[in-house]
Amino acid sequence: MLDVAFAKPTLPKSGALALLVAEEEAPSGLFASADSATAGALTRAAAIAGFEGKKEQICVLLAPGAGLSHVVLSGLGKRAAITALTAAEAAGNAIAQIARAETASLAATLTPELLAEAAFGAVLRLYRFDRYRTTEKPDEKPKLARLSVLSEAPEKARAAFAPRLAVAEGVTLTRDLVSEPANVLTPAEFAERCLKLEDLGLKIEVMGPKELGKLGFGALLGVAQGSAHEPRVVTLRWHGSGARKKDQKPLAFIGKGVTFDTGGISIKPAAGMEDMKWDMAGAGAVVGAMAALARRKARADVLGVIGLVENMPSGTAQRPGDVVKSHSGQTIEVINTDAEGRLVLADLMSWCQAEFSPRLMVDLATLTGAIIIGLGHEHAGLFANNEELAGHLLEAGRESGDKLWRMPLGEAYDKQIKSTIADMKNVGGRPGGAITAAQFLQRFVREGTPWAHLDIAGMAWTSKDAPLTPKGASGFGVRLLNQLVARFHEA
Repeated sequence: MLDVAFAKPTLPKSGALALLVAEEEAPSGLFASADSATAGALTRAAAIAGFEGKKEQICVLLAPGAGLSHVVLSGLGKRAAITALTAAEAAGNAIAQIARAETASLAATLTPELLAEAAFGAVLRLYRFDRYRTTEKPDEKPKLARLSVLSEAPEKARAAFAPRLAVAEGVTLTRDLVSEPANVLTPAEFAERCLKLEDLGLKIEVMGPKELGKLGFGALLGVAQGSAHEPRVVTLRWHGSGARKKDQKPLAFIGKGVTFDTGGISIKPAAGMEDMKWDMAGAGAVVGAMAALARRKARADVLGVIGLVENMPSGTAQRPGDVVKSHSGQTIEVINTDAEGRLVLADLMSWCQAEFSPRLMVDLATLTGAIIIGLGHEHAGLFANNEELAGHLLEAGRESGDKLWRMPLGEAYDKQIKSTIADMKNVGGRPGGAITAAQFLQRFVREGTPWAHLDIAGMAWTSKDAPLTPKGASGFGVRLLNQLVARFHEA
C-alpha cells in the first residue's frame, strides 16, 4: 500500500508533483511557484491542452524543469462544489499518471480534511494485486511507494487521514480477497484469513458443517454438498459503543461468499466462468468493512456474518427439483441450482435474527445477472423494507462513491416464486429476476426488522480503470458500509 506522509507546502526539488486545481482559478500557491520555477511551463501547457480545472480534466507535463520529472494538473471542478469524493477522485486521477515516478508530492488549496480525502483517493487508486506475477520486468512495475501530501496544517491533515487509512486498508483487504483464485481461496482458507483479524479487536467465530447441520442450515448445506470443500459460516463482532453487551442490538451486515460458482448441476456456460471466483464479493465487502470499523475504533456495535460455500456439480450435488428445509423452517423447491446465493443468504439472515436480534440488517451479494441488465456497472441495486434505512444507504452511497439505485418490491413479484410442492421456489422466471430474488430474501426477514438487500453483481469487478479503482476487484461496499455507520449510527 502507498505510504503517505504530510508536510508543509514547499516546492519539491525532484520527483513528480501532482496539483489539484479548481475551475477558473488564477494560479496561486505551489502552482504559481512551480510555474515560476519552470519559466511558465504550467500555464503554457494548460492553455495548449485546454485545461481549465474541470472535473476529470488532466494535464501532464514531462520533465518541465526545476528538477521535476512530472507535473500533473488534475481538475477539481468549481470550488463551491468540491466534496470529499471530488477531492479523492481528482487525486486518484492524478496519481495514476505518476505511478512510475520514484517519488511524488501532492498539493492543493484545500482544507486539511479535504487533503486527507485526496490522500485517501491516491491510496485507493494505486492498488495493485501482483501476488502471482513472477516474470514481470522491473520497468513494467509501478515504482511509487511514498507520497508526500503538502498542507498548511500537516498535523491536522495527518489526523484526518488516520480513519480514512483504516477504510483504505479495509478496501485493500476486500480487493485482495476478491482477486484471489478459487483454488487458493476455498471456504476454509477464507475463514482462516478472517481469524487473523482478531488482532484488530474483532471477536470471530467459525462454524463448520457439523455445527451448521445441528443449527438447521439446510439451504446453505444444500448448495455446498456438491463440493469437496466444506462450507464455513463466519461471524465477526465489533463492540465499540461502550454499552453493556447484554443490551447490545448490533447493526448486522450479511455477505454471500460463494468462493466459486459453476452453477452446480444447472451449469453455467464455459465462456466467462472464470469470473465466478468473485461470487464471494459480498462476503469480501463485509469482512473489509468490519476490519475498517475495528481499525478506526468505530463507536458502534456491528456484526458481520458471511456464508462461505463452493457451488460445484458432482455425484453428491443438489439437483433441480430438490426440496430443502431452511433454518427458518420454510421449505424451498430448488428449480435452478445456479440461484444458489439466495439459499445461502436465507439461512444466514434467519439465524442472524434468531441469535442476535439486530437493529437492522443489510445483505450484500453478487446475486443476479438481471441487476446488470437493469443498472449496468454504474449502480448496485438497493431493495429495502424500510424507508429510513433505504434513505440512509442512498445518502451513504452518494457520499462514499459506492452508488446505489432503489428498486421495487411488491406482492405481484412475490407471487412469481410460489411453488406447487413447497413453501416457495428459488427462482421466479426471467421477468424481474433481480426483484424476485429480493422477494425470496424478504421471506426470511422477521416482521419489524429493518432490512436492505444490495445486489452488487455489476459493481464487484471492473473491466476499466476508474478514478478510485484500477481495473479488477473494486472493493465495492466497504466505503458504503463504513459511511452508513459513521454518518448515521456512531454514538
